[in-house]
Amino acid sequence: MPELTAMSDRWRASGFVDSAHAWIVARLAERGRSVVAAIEQPHVTDWSTVMRVPTDDGPVWFKANDDSMRHEAAATAIVAPLSGGRVPVPLASDPRTGWMLLADAGRRLRDVIPEERSLVRWHDVLEAYARLQLACEDRVDALLAAGLPDRRLHTLPGAYAALLAGLDDVDPRLPGPDAITDLCDRLVAFGIRETVQHDDLHDGQVFLGDGVHQVLDWGDACVSHPFFTLAVTLEGVIAWGIDDEEGSEDLDPHLAAYLRPFAKTYPLTDTDLREAARIAMRLGWVCRAINGALPQDPGQTHTRLRMFLDGKP
Repeated sequence: MPELTAMSDRWRASGFVDSAHAWIVARLAERGRSVVAAIEQPHVTDWSTVMRVPTDDGPVWFKANDDSMRHEAAATAIVAPLSGGRVPVPLASDPRTGWMLLADAGRRLRDVIPEERSLVRWHDVLEAYARLQLACEDRVDALLAAGLPDRRLHTLPGAYAALLAGLDDVDPRLPGPDAITDLCDRLVAFGIRETVQHDDLHDGQVFLGDGVHQVLDWGDACVSHPFFTLAVTLEGVIAWGIDDEEGSEDLDPHLAAYLRPFAKTYPLTDTDLREAARIAMRLGWVCRAINGALPQDPGQTHTRLRMFLDGKP
C-alpha cells in the first residue's frame, strides 16, 4: 500500500519548484529584473505556497494556490484597479495556473500593532475596504466568471443545509435552514447590493506598504453581502483587542468607520445600517463556515458555527 503524503508536499516537489522558479525568472526578465540570490519558500500550507524572491530591485513574492483558490489571481486583477491603491496590482499573474508575482508590501499590521499598542489603524483599513466593496458592486458578474464562490444571500440556506448534512456531532442548538432564510430575507430588505467580500480580513492580511494600508490574500474571497466581513474582522479579530482578551476593544468606532462609505451611498439611517450589520455579523459566520470548510479540518467549521450562535468560539 503506498504511503500517504501531506497535501502540502506537492508544493515542495521538485517538479513544481523547478517550474515555479522558471516562471518567476521569465516574468522578472520581462520587467528587466533578475534574481540575485536563492529563492526561499517560507510559507507552505495544504492549499497554497509563497516564495520570497530576492531581485536586483528588492524582494518580490510568488504565490501559488490549489484549485479551490485558483481564482485569486483573476480576482485580484479585477479588484486592484478599483481599490484606490489598497490592493496591489500583481507584477505578473497567470489565471490558468493561479500563479502570481507581487511586489513587497512591507510590514504586516499584526507586527505593528503590538509596538503601537493601538488598533486605530483599523479605522482607515475598514473605511478604505468599504469603498473598495462599493466600487466592485458592478463587477459581480466578472468576479463570478473569474471563479469566486457565489455566497450571495439566496444561496446560503441551501449551502447551510448541505454543510450540516456533511458534519458529525452537529450542535443541537443550530437552527434549520428556514431560520437562515429568515435572516437572509431581513438583510435583503435593507437593499444593500452584494459585492466582493474578502471573508478572511484579519491583521495578517493587511500590510503597511509605503505608508498606505493594503489588503492582500484574496484566496478566500467570495461574492456575498459586503457586511459579512464584519464577522471575522470585528467579532473574530478586533474584539479581542491588543492582548487577545475577549471583548477588550470597543467595536463602535471600527463599525462606524466601516459604515461611513455606505451611509454616503445608501439612503439608510444609522440605525438601519447598524441593524443590517448586526444581522450580517451572525450570517457572516455561516458564510465563513461554508466558504472555508475543509474536509481535513472539521474543527474550524464547528468553531465558526459556534461563533454564529454565540459570537465567541
